[in-house]
Amino acid sequence: MPIVKYPRATEPLWHEWDGKAQKRGLRHTVYAVNGDQYTGEWLDNLKHGKGTQVWKRTGAIYSGDWKFGKRDGYGSYSIPDPVTKEYKKVYTGWWKNDRKCGYGATFYPGGERYEGEWSGGLRSGWGRMYYRDGSIYEGQWLVDRPGGQGMLRLPNENRYEGGWKDGKKHGPGKFFYLDKGQLFEGIWAADIPKCGILIDFGRDEAPVPTQYPIPKV
Repeated sequence: MPIVKYPRATEPLWHEWDGKAQKRGLRHTVYAVNGDQYTGEWLDNLKHGKGTQVWKRTGAIYSGDWKFGKRDGYGSYSIPDPVTKEYKKVYTGWWKNDRKCGYGATFYPGGERYEGEWSGGLRSGWGRMYYRDGSIYEGQWLVDRPGGQGMLRLPNENRYEGGWKDGKKHGPGKFFYLDKGQLFEGIWAADIPKCGILIDFGRDEAPVPTQYPIPKV
């Protein structure tokens, strides 16, 4: 009985070419049409793993973790100084779905910085903010503003401890006038004290105490 030989099926060449074109694993620098460049790991043509992205238009650099094409995990984001062209770190911390999420530190122009929790790219949770004038807020944040319980310490060491809402003092709180040796305890609404009591507090140690102590009732 004659033996029939069938031709061996071969994959079309475009299958081979397409397979080689797929980006998987560690790759050298890949340039986008707009000039952006990425060096790092890939999975199914998406940035995935460790990698560094440079945006041509702004010169910004992100170096860290990626997940399915988005910044996800731990990484740092820096931008060039418009004058010196040296890179300045803007954010270092955790990301999720291309936004700041989790614990991280942001450095603002003028020397201000925030260290704390983020959610959806906004300051949310616990955090500490260092302001340009020397004030420090430490406490809870909600939708990028102080919200909940927190303490604001002013450059002269006076401080407020209590409730916050929409970035303003709100609810029960205490304001320590350490420079005068007094303490106000009361209720605030939209940064304005509505009612409360004022008593002497550490008057003997105050640098500029009031001329007369508050009479006891």
